[in-house]
Amino acid sequence: MAAGTDYPPSLSMLDGSYRKGNVTVVKDEKSETFEIMKQPNVGKPPRHISGIRHCVSSAQLAPATEELDVGVVSSKSPSDGNSTFVPVFRSGSCSEIGSKPYMEDEHICIDNLLDHLGSTTNFPSPGAFYGVFDGHGGTDAALFIRENILRFMVEDNHFPFCVEKAIKNAFLNADHAFADEASLDSSSGTTALTVLILGRTMVIANAGDCRAVLGKRGRAVELSKDHKPNCISEKLRIEKLGGAVYDGYLNGQLSVARALGDWHMKGPKGSSCPLSAEPELEEMILGEEDEFLILGCDGLWDVMSSQCAVTIARKELMLHNDPERCSRELVREALKRDTYDNLTVVIVCFSPDPPPRLEIPKFKFSRSISAEGLNLLQEALDSNA
Repeated sequence: MAAGTDYPPSLSMLDGSYRKGNVTVVKDEKSETFEIMKQPNVGKPPRHISGIRHCVSSAQLAPATEELDVGVVSSKSPSDGNSTFVPVFRSGSCSEIGSKPYMEDEHICIDNLLDHLGSTTNFPSPGAFYGVFDGHGGTDAALFIRENILRFMVEDNHFPFCVEKAIKNAFLNADHAFADEASLDSSSGTTALTVLILGRTMVIANAGDCRAVLGKRGRAVELSKDHKPNCISEKLRIEKLGGAVYDGYLNGQLSVARALGDWHMKGPKGSSCPLSAEPELEEMILGEEDEFLILGCDGLWDVMSSQCAVTIARKELMLHNDPERCSRELVREALKRDTYDNLTVVIVCFSPDPPPRLEIPKFKFSRSISAEGLNLLQEALDSNA
């Protein structure tokens, strides 16, 4: 966003305190994935640069008292029936410009929605909200969506009774509102990955190639799908709507199949087009085995598998139990592996305690592989199945 540009009051965040400079304000089975080619992001330079930033906070939530009508596929944990489980939300984050000349990532961490939204808000239960936004073609879209997406969710008339509909509407309405803001560059774009938690119910919404990965007793469970143009389902959708995929790029221009903004590639509002702002949703009930969640932009996943990230994060949390230090370690490791992109990582823990040591059943024969190693081996076997 251009320096000195302010949003109009109608598009400001609920309490106007989401952003202070470039610092984030803190206010089951593995899902199907497809093999795709990694492609560099393209886009024109933004109009301001941000450096490294990170944050950490925590909040404890009471158990959910009722099921929320989200209408999405559920990932149930074996301990879902244990009503005594009480999540404790602690988050930490880190962003680094990496080898790119401009920083276009944005992120948000809110560990206590009741405190953030205020006691007058019609909110069903304590909750939390997190998001990562990977911008391209400038920072306007990523910054605007980060500052407004939650407001569009909670102000939707389907919230909180039909969370799925409210979230999908929020993505589309935020996309349209961005196009209407004359002071911003509507050709700027961003992917968006958000996590809304109400009690023990967690809803992940994704449009783009950011990824949410759950750490479940050392095992990585992907809760989002990377929307790359050459992903089979996305390629079919694109071609059905008259688009094409060239060398992994949508219409030869964009390395993602879903994004908000990029209005130079979209048709009139409400029309279907190859570049979609509609998110895919995943809903699950948190249980005792669900230890932490990793949200990361593609700068992390370009050089690291989901299981590798969970293994590193779990070791770090067992060592110091600090989600901020954990996020910094994942960023540091990605930089060592020569990622070419901006890096943003958010870690959300669901317990005040560090992950317990994993116990492997004793066998009659000797073994020399750790529990984390077994998980990595299983991931390799699954990928070759």
